[in-house]
Amino acid sequence: MQLIKNITTIILVISTTISLSAQLITKTNYKADNIDSISIKNNKPPSIQKEKFPLTGMIIPTAMVTYGVIALHSTSLQNINEDIKQNVWTSKPHKQLHMDTYLMFVPGATAFALEAFGVKGKYNLRDKAMIYLMSNIFVNGTVYPLKKGSHSIRPDGSNFNSFPSGHTAEAFASAEFLRKEYKNVSIWYGVAGYAVATATGYLRMYNNKHWFSDVVAGAGIGIASTKLAYWIYPKIQHWIFKDKPVNTAIMPVYNNGSFGISMIHDFK
Repeated sequence: MQLIKNITTIILVISTTISLSAQLITKTNYKADNIDSISIKNNKPPSIQKEKFPLTGMIIPTAMVTYGVIALHSTSLQNINEDIKQNVWTSKPHKQLHMDTYLMFVPGATAFALEAFGVKGKYNLRDKAMIYLMSNIFVNGTVYPLKKGSHSIRPDGSNFNSFPSGHTAEAFASAEFLRKEYKNVSIWYGVAGYAVATATGYLRMYNNKHWFSDVVAGAGIGIASTKLAYWIYPKIQHWIFKDKPVNTAIMPVYNNGSFGISMIHDFK
């Protein structure tokens, strides 16, 4: 069965990349910035350098979103959607797999798990949580208005909020978040994150919930949202926290289809 082959390949890629990551970490001396090291010891937030607008990095996600928008009115691109649906679902009817509901959060959760196990990323826990929260705000603030405005019917005909794919947007936002945080530790974290995000997008089509163009646009929105969060956050971090000690972390949570915020505070 083609699906089994695809999932097997994805699992092999993920397991291999995680294994290679562990080997690279043990062989590589991870050098933190001296200022950041002192800041962490003194329980102060590390300095965050402002970044230039990621103009080059926005080209691909912008093109992906543009493709999805054009597909809403392009007969030729809609034919591609129909062909993919024919190959994935119509000609091979099957039981739906609901792993995509959980897979979309795996890359983001991995970034926080690595922090918990002592693998330091680009930012500390508080700043990491704030960036992830901002990324999710951008994703949801873009996806849901587009769903309402596009009024695109799902492949299974269940409703008219097919465009774009929210699951895919979340998955790729999380994958880019993991890549940005740990690219200086090992590139394989980013590879594993994007493999999981790709699997999520594929499962949205496999479950007959989204068209190919929905998935492409969702991926673009997710990547762009995280890139924007990393660009904007350093500009407002000092204004928000006033160099307060790193004893509070605000994190987005998801439960039973609802998003929320949790706060962790150290009273020491």
